[in-house]
Amino acid sequence: MTDRNIRVEPVAGRAVEDQETEIVERKGLGHPDSISDGIAEHVSQALARAYLDRVGKVLHYNTDETQLVAGTSAPAYGGGEVLEPIYLLITGRATKEYAEYENGQVVRHHTIPTETIALRAARDYFAENFPEIDFGTEVIVDVKLGEGSGDLQEVFGEEGKQIPKANDTSFGVGHAPLTETEQIVLNAERELNGSFGERHPAIGQDVKVMGKREDDEIDVTLAVAMIDSFVDSLEAYKEHVAAVREFVTDLAGEYTDRDVTVHVNTADDYDHNSVFLTTTGTSAEQGDDGSVGRGNRANGLITPNRSMSMEATSGKNPVNHIGKIYNLLATQIAEAVVAEVDGLREIRIRLLSQIGKPIDDPHVADASLVTEDGVEIADVEEEVEAVVDRELADVSSITQRVIDGELSTF
Repeated sequence: MTDRNIRVEPVAGRAVEDQETEIVERKGLGHPDSISDGIAEHVSQALARAYLDRVGKVLHYNTDETQLVAGTSAPAYGGGEVLEPIYLLITGRATKEYAEYENGQVVRHHTIPTETIALRAARDYFAENFPEIDFGTEVIVDVKLGEGSGDLQEVFGEEGKQIPKANDTSFGVGHAPLTETEQIVLNAERELNGSFGERHPAIGQDVKVMGKREDDEIDVTLAVAMIDSFVDSLEAYKEHVAAVREFVTDLAGEYTDRDVTVHVNTADDYDHNSVFLTTTGTSAEQGDDGSVGRGNRANGLITPNRSMSMEATSGKNPVNHIGKIYNLLATQIAEAVVAEVDGLREIRIRLLSQIGKPIDDPHVADASLVTEDGVEIADVEEEVEAVVDRELADVSSITQRVIDGELSTF
């Protein structure tokens, strides 16, 4: 064990599964906030890879201020049209010039086309995830990346010589295991935008899931955009809604024995033919704006029954930006602890940094536990500390996993 400041204590209050009321939300892939998150993170990965290819290390940048301004559309059964395009502004900071020195002399100078890299990454992301949106006509993307702050560039440290230093005094939060309601909400959206969506092309990418549990009764409310070119009538629309309801009801049964009721597109008014019909599969085509960090936390959920960080994870630099690294790491630590240490029902991890200090040595790493009946904190404290210490020592692995796209940030 090292001398890292690791604290282990009991959670104040009851485990979430024991609380009478639980609320869980997920904004799906095509929600305007998630589009902003996805673009910001895809651009971030592209910049990181470009820096590694060109200069051998990741330079200072952040793209976590990306904003989406909704367009307007005229959806219609059988196919409508976008009247005014969605506008997406990729903004933040990036290092555009880099000099290599030997013996105090510049031996090589690099100019990195950061805005071109960002635009290409955005185009690729739309092509992969939103096939119904025509890039350049139905969505317009603008890129404005300023230069990074010199003092923040310095805290990166020299590649391979030391652990990066924290760019900010901030914190990250993670928890495990997921409750039954959390699992239902997370996996419902993933499947609707995964295998179910592949079989049912009328289902748009804009899927929002809200779970509510009161005692042992779970209600799942979904807002699911339908793509008009695959829906030829109101009756066909109703059939798609029914298919979603049946699918999510069956899926919920895989995660819980509690009673589950599923509601889909509750704002629909069939009498007045007012339904969630879209041309592109997202409400971004019609008045719904989006911003990075306004949606899902790093574990893919919005969980008011849990401790949460307000930091936007997507788009932040994966080398030393605590708002990204500590939220992802805290979640990874929590999952590792519950997988390896017996006798735990629930764990919450909180990691606090100090600006300029090595990221593997947080100001405090707090592990709050709910143990099983008959298990005391003292019985598991040493094991928990060992796992936390090990994961902190390997914090830099988060950087490469983020760049490789192995870790989701929203």
